[in-house]
Amino acid sequence: MSDEVLVEVDGGVAVVTINRPQARNAVNGPVARGIAAAMDELDERKDVSAIVLTGAGGTFCAGMDLKGFLNGDMPVVEGRGFGGLTENPPKKPLVAAVEGYALAGGFELVLSCDVVVASEEAKFGLPEPKRGLVAAAGGIMRLPRRIPYHVAMEIALTGDHYPAARLYELGLVNRVTPAGGALAGALELARTIAANAPLALAATKKIVVESADWSREEMFAKQGEIANPIFGSADAMEGAAAFAEKRPPRWTGA
Repeated sequence: MSDEVLVEVDGGVAVVTINRPQARNAVNGPVARGIAAAMDELDERKDVSAIVLTGAGGTFCAGMDLKGFLNGDMPVVEGRGFGGLTENPPKKPLVAAVEGYALAGGFELVLSCDVVVASEEAKFGLPEPKRGLVAAAGGIMRLPRRIPYHVAMEIALTGDHYPAARLYELGLVNRVTPAGGALAGALELARTIAANAPLALAATKKIVVESADWSREEMFAKQGEIANPIFGSADAMEGAAAFAEKRPPRWTGA
């Protein structure tokens, strides 16, 4: 990883940190490539079952680096999209830990995550129209699928900032923590997730994400393609044995 993106792994959970606090963690090319490389590596690591994405210095991410944009630096990675993430998030569960601002592309990174933990002081928004731009990294497509249509339209069209408490009311933020506590809250949640079987987690996420596009006629067949192999896995046998023997399971990811 580069200096702009830091990765730490502990107890089955990886923390990926955008490390440009002097620029409010605005995404430039090196950040995008660093996040993409981190997600590629962590998806393959057997010792990682969940990932936390956060920002250094009390801010999650202020969006695309507009100064870099003016100089032709597009923070997009082929196959991964903006920020190395928005078009192709990791297969493993991804938890956002949000302090400060998650604006524009920063909010779109949040919307690419599966679970969101935010400080009570966090602010979210899609201010692109205020800069003559469009939130084209998934924000205006994902937001109406997560919260009521008219509220999504308000957020997208006004470009204003919205507090974590409001997004918690709408169900987009899972947990709100005291100021400075978002990472600790995200780690607590990520460790709870990571205690579960890794193959089951990946299959569950895949079904939740992809089933939105399945028809009623095909949904159980498509679910079976993903879920059925899990029932024959060594981890499934281990889970049953651990339950019967009243002990913690020892997952192998096989």
